[in-house]
Amino acid sequence: MKKSTIYGKSLSIACLLGALCSPACTDEIEFGDNFIEKAPGGTVSIDTVFGNATYTEQYLTGIYALQYYGLPYNNYTYTSWSHNPYRGKLDGFTDLYHLHWSSTTLYNAYYVGTLTSSENPLIAYIDDNVWVAVKHGWLLIENLDNVPGLSDDQKKRFAAEAKCLIAARYFDLFACYGGLPIVDHTFTGTETSYDLPRATIGETVDFMVGLLDEAIPNLPWACDGSGSYTINDVGRWTAAGAMALKAKILTFAASPLYNSEQGYFGGKTEAEQQNLVWYGNYDESRWQRAKTACKEFFDRLASDGYYALERASGTSTNAYRLAYRKGYIYQTSHEPLHTTRVRDYDNWSNGYYCWSNWVNNGRNSYLPTFEYMEMFPWKDGMPFDWKADSTKIFGTVSFITGKLGSGRLFYSYNTQGVATATRDPRLYENMIVTGTTATMDWSSGATSGDEYELWVGGYHEKFQVANQEIDEEGNAHTIINEQMVCNYSTGFGVCKYMLTGTDYQRMPLQWVYLGLNEMYLMYAECLAQTGELEAAIKQVDVVRERVGLSTSLGVAYEDVKTDKDALIEQILRERACELGMSNNRYYDMCRYKRADWITKRLHGLVTYRLTEDPSTGKYSDDLNPYIGEEKNNGAQHPTRFRYEKFELQQPGEGRAQWAFSPDDDQVKKWFLMPLPKSELNKNYGLVQNPGW
Repeated sequence: MKKSTIYGKSLSIACLLGALCSPACTDEIEFGDNFIEKAPGGTVSIDTVFGNATYTEQYLTGIYALQYYGLPYNNYTYTSWSHNPYRGKLDGFTDLYHLHWSSTTLYNAYYVGTLTSSENPLIAYIDDNVWVAVKHGWLLIENLDNVPGLSDDQKKRFAAEAKCLIAARYFDLFACYGGLPIVDHTFTGTETSYDLPRATIGETVDFMVGLLDEAIPNLPWACDGSGSYTINDVGRWTAAGAMALKAKILTFAASPLYNSEQGYFGGKTEAEQQNLVWYGNYDESRWQRAKTACKEFFDRLASDGYYALERASGTSTNAYRLAYRKGYIYQTSHEPLHTTRVRDYDNWSNGYYCWSNWVNNGRNSYLPTFEYMEMFPWKDGMPFDWKADSTKIFGTVSFITGKLGSGRLFYSYNTQGVATATRDPRLYENMIVTGTTATMDWSSGATSGDEYELWVGGYHEKFQVANQEIDEEGNAHTIINEQMVCNYSTGFGVCKYMLTGTDYQRMPLQWVYLGLNEMYLMYAECLAQTGELEAAIKQVDVVRERVGLSTSLGVAYEDVKTDKDALIEQILRERACELGMSNNRYYDMCRYKRADWITKRLHGLVTYRLTEDPSTGKYSDDLNPYIGEEKNNGAQHPTRFRYEKFELQQPGEGRAQWAFSPDDDQVKKWFLMPLPKSELNKNYGLVQNPGW
């Protein structure tokens, strides 16, 4: 008999289907305000679960608990592999973030370059509860007709939700592995063999889209309080979420990784020749199909309303920051299209929610890079350029010549030392920088508390990033402490989904699986890829205007009005600024085959505070700790700084991929993850991805 663990962890299909016991049947599910808290206990039969309407709904809730959640939060047994803080986040492998904690798969297998098919990647083919969710989704669908007490509309809705859950879990693997075995029903457990070969890219895409097309007509547009769905049901699949997922699947499928004249590994591997990792050709109609799906979503939005970007209550940077923040944090926001969650609130004291606990102790500090900082424009929307904008960054007078005007890298300061933000408000919501105040009022956006001191010797930096060493001749040399595991090893701190101070405590811990902001940028990408450059720019401007960037993308980057490739590049940059910490940079890197993002050398930023010599008027680095008498006696907060860019070296001499050319197979293989060797050896039809 061919056995497969495709349905669960270390068990065969036959074994798993022989018992109905699932997380929905044995575990307490804390899943939002209006979800069932506890399902029937013990091992129960199909007749028990599907002989009762309440138990059936609880069973569906249990499948929701198997969704992907993007923040590592515990390492308990049976937790999905990707939820374990010892594994690593996908975006940590991109140019946006760098992780210094060596006890993770990301550090030890990805950065070092030693990952093999005998190890689980960051999204595990077997150990991420994908196939468990698929199994239970089909089991629910196949038994709904037998459930007493459910109306026909309820049965249709439950089936539609289950189909969305199956499609979403398929996409989680498709985005990382390519074509997948198509499981479109449950098994009896008495089969003598299982033939589950990998489907082609086209077959896998059509399977996912087909499920969503069947689901959409039987789902409410939104949890808007009308019909049977209320605001307390946020987190259930809706027609809006399903339409957005369909658009994302088709956009991914139309991207260069899968839709190209040549396979990313040169077409020489078995997986490429069988069209398991690409379509086998390029066809613009795939972009047209994705664009149509986006248009259908926005047409429905125009007619049915409800969803909208959060808008600022004023024109200050803080007002724009608050609007951006509410768009992903607030459970009542109309901006998310589908969310997942694991607990109601963040309780730092109990150690369960390790994301915030472990960011604070440096372990989960996915620290933003200098390269990420560069992507954010000035606050008027004009491009930021580290070299060309030296006057804005360092001041109006050369550092060498003496007296220095106030620089404006992150803030400008008036004569009283009052700070005014100078950059895109999204920068301050995606990374902690020198001068940011720790706490923001959730009603007004007003900030208060101490400012972050990320200059050398500052309270928060504490010589973690750089120190100074005096040689035998008395000359000073900067020593970079970048190898340290701390909150600011790159000169920046993580903010998205962490925020600052205690702002995230007692807020609902939802993960935005799909958001309206992503839909605007996705639509822009599809329009650009099909030659509608002006229309694409307008979609990007909707997202930019929400945070007060008054300059159109077409004015800030004039070449985007006539050059499709230039426009795509700026859309990818905008996606990084808007969708930080959401996995989308990783997906963009892979689907656009951006090996240059993998191999580029990454950098951090050292900040020095400058103090003036009263006798000469010249400024020089002050490495003394900003504590004690100077700070406590009311000295003005530092307003002049010098910045140095430094190259990241951790781990060892840097990430293994940095040593290769972008064209090297040792780099390109990372566009898709390796299928587990243990599954390949079962001979039920898997073919390994190129390079593994």
